[in-house]
Amino acid sequence: MKKREFIKNLGLMGLSPLFPGETSLNNSSNEIVSFSKTDSDDDFWTKVRSHYNLHPDFINLESGYYNIIPKPTLENHIKHIKRVNLEGSFYMRSNRFKDKNEITSKLSEIVGCNSENLVITRNTTESLDLVISGFNWEKGDQAVYALQDYGAMQDMFEQISERHGVILQKISVPNHPKNDKEIVSLYESKINSSTKLILVSHMINITGQILPIKKICQMAHKYGVKVLVDGAHCIGHFQFKINDLGCDYYGSSLHKWLAAPLGAGLLYVANENISQLWPLMADHEKNPNKIKRLSHTGTHPVHTDLAIVDAIEYLKWMNLERKEKRLHFLKNYWQDALKGVPNVVINTPFESSRSCGIGNVGISKMKPELLAQKLFKEFKIFTVAIDYANVQGCRITPNVFTTIAELDYFIKSIKILSNA
Repeated sequence: MKKREFIKNLGLMGLSPLFPGETSLNNSSNEIVSFSKTDSDDDFWTKVRSHYNLHPDFINLESGYYNIIPKPTLENHIKHIKRVNLEGSFYMRSNRFKDKNEITSKLSEIVGCNSENLVITRNTTESLDLVISGFNWEKGDQAVYALQDYGAMQDMFEQISERHGVILQKISVPNHPKNDKEIVSLYESKINSSTKLILVSHMINITGQILPIKKICQMAHKYGVKVLVDGAHCIGHFQFKINDLGCDYYGSSLHKWLAAPLGAGLLYVANENISQLWPLMADHEKNPNKIKRLSHTGTHPVHTDLAIVDAIEYLKWMNLERKEKRLHFLKNYWQDALKGVPNVVINTPFESSRSCGIGNVGISKMKPELLAQKLFKEFKIFTVAIDYANVQGCRITPNVFTTIAELDYFIKSIKILSNA
C-alpha cells in the first residue's frame, strides 16, 4: 500500500477527528460529564480523541513544544477572550486580580503546594530565568547544570557568568543510568564551597528521562546549595507534589501537558527563598516575603490565565493517574517494538520509574535532522530532531489522542529507514 493511501485509510481509524464538525461548549461539557468510568479503555480514549481537532495531513508525534488544546478547553478559552474584550478596562481594573488569585489557588491544589508559594507566569523559561537572573550572585559563586538542560537556561547561565563572574560547572547525564546514586553523584561531584545553585531537569526535555529530584535536593541541601527544578514537561504529565520534592524553586509550562492555551506557566518558590530573589520587573507589592512581587509582567493576555481553570477541569475529568498510565503505555509500545532492532538507538531509559510519555529514538549513521526530514517527507510523521550533548535522535511524544494504528505506522517507518 502506498503511503498516501495508508494515511487516508488511517484517517478512518482516527487520524482525523472521529466525530467531525465543531462541537459546542455545552455539548462538549455534557459529553465529558456523562462519560462513564466503567466504559472500556478503548472507548474512553476514542472519546478523548474526539475532543481534538487534528491536522488531517500528518501524524503529530511532537507534543513536547506545545500540547494541542482539547475542544472543551479551546471553546471556553474563546469565551474568555470574548468576555475580556466585551468588558475591556472594566475587567482589567475590577476582576482581574480576584480571578488570578482564584486561579492560583486551584492550580496550587493540583501541583501540591500552597498558593502563597506560587505565581502564574508565561512559560518555564520565564520562571527559571526569574530565579537565575534574580539570584543574589557574587563574583566567584558557582552554579551547576547539565549539558542536557534546555538551551535557553544554559544561555541564561552564560549571561550571568559574563555579568556577575559566576563560575559554571557542567555535568553530562547518561541516557541509561545504572541507578539513582549515579545521577546524584554526578551533581555532587561538582559541588564545592562556592556552589550556590543547581539547576536540575525533573524530566530531561530531549530524552524524557525523569531524574531523582528529591534525592538530589537532599544531597544539595547538605552542602547549603539551593536547587532550581525545570519541570517544563511534568505538570499534567505524571503524578507528583511539588512539596514532596523538597526543592527551593520549581518552574513549569502549563501549555504543555496540562494543555492550557499558549503563554501559561508557573513558578514555585519555597518560603525562605522568596525574599532572596529580585523580580524581573518591579511590582507595587513591596513586602519582600510576598511572592506576588515576582510575578509582574505588565499587561498580558488575561484570557489565557482564565483558561487554566478549564484545562484543570479537563484533566480532572480525564484523571491524571489514567493519563499517566496511557502516556506510559504509548511510549513503551513503540519503544519496546524498536528495542534491539539493528541500527536503531533508543536514547530513553527503559525502566518505568525513569520515564513516562516522552522518548527519543535515533538511527546510527543518520543525522537526526535527516531522520526528522525523512519521517515527515516520506511518511508524514512530524517529530523534532535533537542533536546535542549525548543525544542524537528524534524526540517522540505521543499524546492522549494518539492511536495504536499511528504508532504501528511510526514503528514500521523507523524499521524501513533503519534498513535504508
